[in-house]
Amino acid sequence: MKNKIKALMKLRQQRDLAGGQDRIDKRHEDGKMTARERLEYLFDPGTFVELQGYMLHRSSNFGLDKKKFLGDGVITGFGKIHDRLVYAYSQDFTILGGSLGEMHAKKIVNVQDLALKANAPIVGINDSGGARIQEGISSLAGYGDIFYRNTISSGVIPQISVIMGPCAGGAVYSPGITDFVFMVDKTSHMFVTGPEVIKAVNKEDVTFEELGGAESHATVSGVAHFVGHDEHHTLDMVKELLTYLPSSNLHPLPAQASDDPFDRMDDKLNEIVPVNPNKPYNIKELLSLVVDNGRFFEVHEGYAQNLVVGFALLGGRSVGVIANNPDVYAGTLDVHASLKGARFIRFCDAFNIPLVSFVDVPGFLPGRDQEKLGIIKHGAKMLYAYSEATVPKLTVITRKSYGGAYIVMSSKHLGADVVYAWPTAEIAVMGPQGAINVIFRKDLAAADEPEGLKERLILDYKEKFANPKLPAALGYVDDIILPTETRPCLIAALESLEHKTLQNPPKKHGNIPL
Repeated sequence: MKNKIKALMKLRQQRDLAGGQDRIDKRHEDGKMTARERLEYLFDPGTFVELQGYMLHRSSNFGLDKKKFLGDGVITGFGKIHDRLVYAYSQDFTILGGSLGEMHAKKIVNVQDLALKANAPIVGINDSGGARIQEGISSLAGYGDIFYRNTISSGVIPQISVIMGPCAGGAVYSPGITDFVFMVDKTSHMFVTGPEVIKAVNKEDVTFEELGGAESHATVSGVAHFVGHDEHHTLDMVKELLTYLPSSNLHPLPAQASDDPFDRMDDKLNEIVPVNPNKPYNIKELLSLVVDNGRFFEVHEGYAQNLVVGFALLGGRSVGVIANNPDVYAGTLDVHASLKGARFIRFCDAFNIPLVSFVDVPGFLPGRDQEKLGIIKHGAKMLYAYSEATVPKLTVITRKSYGGAYIVMSSKHLGADVVYAWPTAEIAVMGPQGAINVIFRKDLAAADEPEGLKERLILDYKEKFANPKLPAALGYVDDIILPTETRPCLIAALESLEHKTLQNPPKKHGNIPL
C-alpha cells in the first residue's frame, strides 16, 4: 500500500507540474499566473476539486505520441466562490500551447454537462493557441461539442468566459455565446483570423492589440464586457459579478444584507438634473445616489456609452439597471446602444433579475449612417427585449422621453409594472422646438414677427407637454415623485412585485429581429 500511495503522490506531482518547471517559470516572468494558480485564486481557499486530471490525448500524428502530458492542457473541476457551487475550466498554455484536441475538449464538455445537471454557473478561462492541428477533425469536433453545450445552457446557467491569453479562430465562438466576456488589458487577444492571415489575404498590417486586444473589444466591437488591469483584478471582477447572479434560472437571487437604509433620501438628487434641458449630466452620478452604498457594477463600461447598463442592489436585492446617459450623444439610442441594451435586458430576464430603467432620451440618433447600419432592426431588438421580459420592470423618467424612444425605454405600453416620473420629466412626441416647427409651419411663415410667435408657442407647448402631468392623468405614469424619493419608491415597488407571475403565450421561441 505504501508503494501505491507513493506512486500516486508522484503522479499528482507530475500532473501539477504541467508542461514543466521551465515553462511555469516563463509564465511568471511574463507576469501571468499558471492555469492552476488562476483557479486557486478564483475559488474560495481549499474548495476546488479537480476532475479528470490524468487524461491523455491518444493521437500519434506528427510525433504527438512523444508529447503527452497529464490533463492534456486543461484543468477542470468545481468548487465554491462566495460559498456557492461553481464549475470551471482553465486552459494550460504550458502544455502544447493550451491547444484544443479531442481529450482536452472532452474534459471541458464534461464540466459543462455537470454544471447544467447541477444548475450551477460555469467559468471558462481561455488561454490557448487554438485547435490542435495535428489532431485534425477531432479538434473541430471538440469545438462543436463545446459550442452546442454553450447554446443549450444559455439562459439556464450563467456562463462566463475569461480571456487570459490568446483566443483565436474557432475558439472565439464559445466566449461569443457565453453571457459575459472578461479580458486582461494588454495580455489577452481574441480574433477569428490573425494578423499574418490578414496581411496575406488583404495586404493589411495590423497588430495583435489593434485587431483583438482588450481595449478594441471593450470599446469598438463590444465583444468584451469587462477589462481588468491585470489577472488578479480580472478574476476579482468575475467573483464580484457572481454575487449579483443566481446559480441558475431555477434558483432565487442571492440574498444580501444591506446596511444602507431603504428610506435614505439624498438631497443631491434634487440638483442633479440641470435647469437647462439641453445641458448634459452624467447618469452614473445619479445611480450612485440611489443604489445600495453607491455601488454600481457597470457592464460594457467602454462600449456605447450613451446607454449605461449594470448591476446593483436595492434594499439588498439584485437589479439590472438600464439608463440613458445624457453626457454622451445626449443620451440618444443608436445601433450599438440598442444592441447593448437588448442583450443585457434578455440576460436579466432569463435569470429573473428585476429591471430598473432610468430614462432621459431625446430619441434615436438621426443620420444616414445609422439608417444604413440598420437602426430600425437594431432599435427593434431593444423594444422586443423589454416587451418579452416578464421580470418586475420599474421605470424612472428623469427628464426627456421623446418619440419612439419613449416607448422603447420600458414604458407602460411595453409592460412596465411601475413608472415614476420626476417633476422635470418631459414626455412628448418630440422636443418643443421641433414640434412647433411642424405644427405651426404655416403660421410661422405668415407671421409678422415669427420669432416672437415661436417663443409664445414654445412656452405653451412646454406648459402642456414638458411636464409629467398629462401622462400621469392618462395613467402612463403611476406617480410623480421628488427626486429624493426615488430610492424608497423603487425599493417599495420591488418588494410589492417580489412574487410577480407572468407567462408569455406558449411558443417554441420568438423571432427577435437579429
